[in-house]
Amino acid sequence: MLALRNNLKVLLGFALLFFLLTHFSAFSQTSLDDVHVATRQASAILTGSSSTSLESSGIHVIHADSRLVLVPVSVTDPMQRFVTGLNRDNFEVYEGAKPQRIQNFSSEDVPVSLGIILDVSGSMNDKMSRVREAVTQFCEASNPQDEFFLVTFSDEPRVVVDFTSNPEDLKKELLFTQPKGRTSLLDAIYLGLRKMKNAKYGKRALLVISDGGDNHSRYGEKEIKGFAKESDVMIYSIGVFDRYVPTPEELRGPSLLTEVAEPTGGRAFTVDNPNLMPPIARHIGIELRTQYVLAYRPQEAPHKSTWRKIRVKLRLPRKFPFLQAHAKTGYYASADPEAVTSADREQTSRR
Repeated sequence: MLALRNNLKVLLGFALLFFLLTHFSAFSQTSLDDVHVATRQASAILTGSSSTSLESSGIHVIHADSRLVLVPVSVTDPMQRFVTGLNRDNFEVYEGAKPQRIQNFSSEDVPVSLGIILDVSGSMNDKMSRVREAVTQFCEASNPQDEFFLVTFSDEPRVVVDFTSNPEDLKKELLFTQPKGRTSLLDAIYLGLRKMKNAKYGKRALLVISDGGDNHSRYGEKEIKGFAKESDVMIYSIGVFDRYVPTPEELRGPSLLTEVAEPTGGRAFTVDNPNLMPPIARHIGIELRTQYVLAYRPQEAPHKSTWRKIRVKLRLPRKFPFLQAHAKTGYYASADPEAVTSADREQTSRR
């Protein structure tokens, strides 16, 4: 219940967002001028030089250089509108307490490999129409070159649509989906992260849509949280929870999704009204297209597999203190790029 109260501001914000998305088609590409952060002349001074595309620099695949760390960053104003037009001089990256030199910078709308992880357990039956609409809104907000796959889960997860560049394949599959069974949420996230190993693009994200916590998975919370951190995949979630008749799994659901998503640079949205799912899904799709990507090479080479904390700060004139940067909180540095993940180690030990 505490998590639901904490999300009251999010609900109010998305009520406004829904209105804006309905009535203002230009919302999806908000610039500094559009949100009245700076005049056009001031914005030009702020952005200065043009950005360097990661595509053209030859490092658009995240794992092409095991030493290179790529950090997608979203910048928003207090109304959660995305701010574009910044350049590398407007960002600072710290690994631990040490500042890092940003070697490459991109603000391009690059293609993304996307996985949708969809709860089709029995409790989702009365929410499926809104779920279908949410998937449609998410796909419509995406880059035309994006690729998608779809995992549904109840008693167990299944890949029902393999990687495709045609969102209609996902929509057709959902037309015949009949919710039933229990909720293997953690197993589904694991399957989605494993599937991402076959992704075409270096920028990768999962969208998880569920109405409850886990009650039927083989994997545990600790394993999946560790695997999510190791996978370099942003995880976003939309959790729809009943505030009046919560089960123990539902009570745990909001915090579970937050703990899985936030360290990866994604976000966890918790609502109690299914009608908010479509505008939130569209908002996530827009975020993925308006992110900056910062690339740096750590000053210290890793000697063993360790979690490196990172922090991104904005360098802006004092009249812009209200803008916020959102990025992943760290990454796993490993001297062995083929190291087995924590989830795999745990699963192997059970056999």
